[in-house]
Formats: sequence, C-alpha cells, structure tokens
Amino acid sequence: MIELIQFPWSPFCLVQRRILEFAGVPFKLVNIPSNDRSLVWRLTRGRYYQVPVVRDGRTVVFEVSDDSQVIAKYLDVKLELGLFPPQWEGIQTILWRYIESEVEGCTFRLNDIHWREFVPPAEQLDFLRFKERRFGRGCLDQWRRERKEWERRLVERLLPFERMLETRPWLLDHRPRFVDFDLWGMLANYLYSGRTRLPGRCRRLRDWYGRMEKARLSESQP
Repeated sequence: MIELIQFPWSPFCLVQRRILEFAGVPFKLVNIPSNDRSLVWRLTRGRYYQVPVVRDGRTVVFEVSDDSQVIAKYLDVKLELGLFPPQWEGIQTILWRYIESEVEGCTFRLNDIHWREFVPPAEQLDFLRFKERRFGRGCLDQWRRERKEWERRLVERLLPFERMLETRPWLLDHRPRFVDFDLWGMLANYLYSGRTRLPGRCRRLRDWYGRMEKARLSESQP
C-alpha cells in the first residue's frame, strides 16, 4: 500500500493526498510531528528532511528541487492518471511555478496567522521558532495585522485562474490535470484553519474547488 508521510496542513502534502484520492487506490496517511523529521530522514537515507514523502513498498519518493514534482509524476505514471499530458508540457511548468510562489505566498500566510488552532500544542514552540527564523521575529503577528493586504493580493493572483474557468470546466481542458491539483492544494491550505473562505469575486473558482474535492479518475473523460 502507498503511504503518504505528511503534515496534514502542508499545501504540498494536500496536493499529493488529493491526487491519491482522485486515483481511487488504497493509501495510508502517516502524520509526523512538524518538529520531528526523523522518519523522513531515515526513509530517505539522510538525503531529505521535508514533506511530503511517498513510500511505495521498497520505493521511497521525494522531491529533488523546489519545483521538481517527482512525487506527482511518480504517482501519475504508476496509477495512469493522465496529469502530465505532452500537449501541456511547458505550460504546466509555468503555471505550477506561479501557483507555488505567487499564490502560495499569500495562502500560507493567511492560514498561518491562525496557527495556534491547528498546530498541536507540543509542536507550537518549534513551529513559531521555524517561522521566525525564516521570516523574521514577529512575522505571524505582522501577517495578522496585514491580513487585508494579503487577502487583496490573493484575489489579484487568483483572478487569472477565474478567467481560465470562463471557457472550460478545469484549468486547462476537459478534465483535471496536475495544475488543478496544485492550485487546489494551496487553497486547501488557505482554508485549513476553518477561519477563511474563498473570495467572493472568484465565483467560478469556488465551484471548481468543490468539484475538485469530489473528482475521481473513474469519472473523468478520456
């Protein structure tokens, strides 16, 4: 059985979880503490410490760069999901880089300001320490004060996807491709705390998000 080693609120883990749900195959979620990466370090033989990681029998799959998509491509080939068709090669790369930088830069901040509500108490000290070492002391309080500006930026960065959905049911064509799952993961992270909702100006995206939650390979058109 495929195992997904993850933090449950990680946008990149949420992407892979939704891909596995879409595939309709049995899989196991392995939630690890955000302050204990020892399982990942052991599985990758000291080569990696981030999440997600996929274990498929004796095969361990993890990313090799910030935008490599090794895990998604492995699942795509193994499960014959059609997420990376040749006709969208290149275009998907441009889109997922935008999604994982411009969109994710807004979504994780707007979720993280509610960090005390989803990070287990035993992990909160290390979570805060990690954020402040990376983004500066008081960053979480600063993002809370700047919430309206980050919400404005998020709408601005989502509107191109809203326009894409004017002429088709999914971002690229008649069925979900990888970028659909990638954007869904960033938005699922944004909504994770339960304190946020998708912007009112993004009506088509709200409908698309609901369909993405329920999408299954068995129901997708060839």
